[in-house]
Amino acid sequence: MPTVLVVDDEQHIRELIRLTLVREGYDVIEAKDGHGAVEILEQQVVHLIVIDIMMPKMDGWELCAYVREHWDIPVLMLTALGETQHKVRGLRLGADDYLVKPFAPEELVARIDALLRRYRIQADRTVDIAGVKLYADTYEVEWQGKRLSLPPKEFQVLFALAEAAGRTLSRDKLIEDVWGFDYAGDERTVDVHIKRLRDKFPEDEVPFRIRTVRGLGYRLEVKG
Repeated sequence: MPTVLVVDDEQHIRELIRLTLVREGYDVIEAKDGHGAVEILEQQVVHLIVIDIMMPKMDGWELCAYVREHWDIPVLMLTALGETQHKVRGLRLGADDYLVKPFAPEELVARIDALLRRYRIQADRTVDIAGVKLYADTYEVEWQGKRLSLPPKEFQVLFALAEAAGRTLSRDKLIEDVWGFDYAGDERTVDVHIKRLRDKFPEDEVPFRIRTVRGLGYRLEVKG
């Protein structure tokens, strides 16, 4: 199960997050400042880190930049600072998401789930669909000795469907996994990307099809 490192100088916040995440099946490690977090990261495997901004010794900005320089794990900034400039600064330092206190535990869990799914797409570098190979590091698809480069979002939609081959993914699920939890666009964006993928991978030429499941979403099926 994934391990989440929670870094916050307020003990009651750490306890709240720990109880919430343990209930959802996560392992949780706690640190009360940035220096303690770095020591843990250097000794243990951590899959995601939740960082408070206002901390002594090493604040959240410094820790976020240090984490991004040394580890490829998702970073969720957690803070009482809600101003836009603080959010922008965190994202520019490499944070993947941003949640303002006070927060609903359900939203925290949803954001962590979404971040881990997105990083899993990036970390699982290759998926093979009946001989069609998808390379996440280059956004390339290989079939019968030829390689085709796809735009990042098109590739990520195809990768998400391929990873869940045989299962239906809703438009909301695809948006959350590919565009992120806070995406404010229209779900028709998914339909546009699916159409482009179908044009590039006609089902009479490749060993899979992308099927529309009416009222639900899309499913990638490997042809028998």
